[in-house]
Amino acid sequence: MRYAQLVIGPAGSGKSTYCSAMVQHGIDVKRHIDVVNLDPAAEHFNYEPLVDIRNLIHVQDAMEDDELQFGPNGGLVFCIEYLIENSDWLHEQLGDQEDDYILFDCPGQIELYTHLTAVRKLVTLLQSWNFNLCCVYLVDVQFMTDGAKFLSGTMSALSVMVNLELPHMNLLSKMDLLSKSTKKQLERFLEPDAHSLLGDIELSNSRFNEKYRKLTEAIGHLVEDYSLVRFTPLNLKDEENMADVLLTIDNILQYGEDQDVKVKDYETIDENEEG
Repeated sequence: MRYAQLVIGPAGSGKSTYCSAMVQHGIDVKRHIDVVNLDPAAEHFNYEPLVDIRNLIHVQDAMEDDELQFGPNGGLVFCIEYLIENSDWLHEQLGDQEDDYILFDCPGQIELYTHLTAVRKLVTLLQSWNFNLCCVYLVDVQFMTDGAKFLSGTMSALSVMVNLELPHMNLLSKMDLLSKSTKKQLERFLEPDAHSLLGDIELSNSRFNEKYRKLTEAIGHLVEDYSLVRFTPLNLKDEENMADVLLTIDNILQYGEDQDVKVKDYETIDENEEG
C-alpha cells in the first residue's frame, strides 16, 4: 500500500508552503515524505519535488500554442487533462515502491475540484496504482472571519467533498498571521452555530441578503445539524499543531497499520550473575 495527501485549495491558500513545512516536519521526526508538483504554473517552491509536471508540460506551452491560445485558467485545466492523457509518464515517474508517503501539490484552480472531472480521474488513477488517498483542502483563514465568508468557504469545501468522494480534511491555513483578537473571534467558526453566523449576515442589511435569507438560513442549519464540514486550524510555526494535523491525516489514511512492530532484543541476565 502507498499513501498520499491530495493538497488542494484556492490560489494563495498556502498549499506549497504546507508541503514544504510537512517535508521539514518529516525530517525533524525522522520520517521520509515526498512531494509531487502538479502545478504547471508554479514559479518556485521550497522543496525538491519527486516528480514535476513542468517536465511534461508547462502552462506557457498551452498559452503560447498557436492552435490552443488558452488564457491562464484554461491553460491550467488543459495541462491537468494532458497529464491524465499521458498518465503512463506519471506512473513511470512515481515508480512502484511500497509504503511511499507522497504529497501531491495541486494547482489553485478551484473549478478543478468543485465540478470538473480531471482531478476525479486522477484520483481514480492513483487508487488503481495502490494509493490510499486523503484530500487536504486548505482555505486562507483571513477570508473566513465573518459569517458570509465562512458559509461561502464551507460550500466550496462541501462541493469538493462531493466531487472527489475522498476522505477529507479541511484546514484553515496562515493561522500564524492572525492577531490575538481575531483568533478569539475565529473560535466560533471552529464549532459553527447557525444562528450566530446568520446574525453576521443580517447585519449587512443588503437587498441580496434580505431576498435570499431563507436559503442562507437553510444552508446554515444543514451544515450545523449534519456536521457536514469542519475546519481545523493550521499553524506551520507550531510543531505540536503540525504533529496533530499529520497524525489525524495518518489515521484517515490508516498509515502504518500494516507495518511490523519494531522489537528490540535485550540480553537476558543470568540470575547467578546478579549481585
